[in-house]
Amino acid sequence: MSNPIVEPIEQLTGTCHCGTVSWRYSAEPHRVTACNCTVCSKAGVLWIYGTEDVDVAVHGKTTCYIRDDHGDLEFHHCPTCGNTICWRLIEPKAGEKRQIAVNLRLADTPEQIMHLPVRHFDGLMSFKETTGSGETVRDIWY
Repeated sequence: MSNPIVEPIEQLTGTCHCGTVSWRYSAEPHRVTACNCTVCSKAGVLWIYGTEDVDVAVHGKTTCYIRDDHGDLEFHHCPTCGNTICWRLIEPKAGEKRQIAVNLRLADTPEQIMHLPVRHFDGLMSFKETTGSGETVRDIWY
């Protein structure tokens, strides 16, 4: 079986269910992350990472949630439909730009990213990457 030809991704966009909040990702994603922490698993998100105002932009008003036990990330949600939009690092290191991850499950054109490999991250227990099984987004997009 031959592999399909994969076109380079120049830009991805995503929108919450009601259209109030959107994001733009203008880098070439090489993989996505599936995390099993209590926030990510309950929201059912897949993350792609970038740098805020460099290759990732979020548009629209969001509500923010910060975990009491791990307060270094802000999780942003649409105030109307409740979709999880992104997380942002609250305090970047001195001289660094703010890291942000957007929820790939909100992609406007998911067919663009079906070929990307999935990185599993154990955010629940070890806070380390776990051994993957070679899955792609297509394998878990249900």
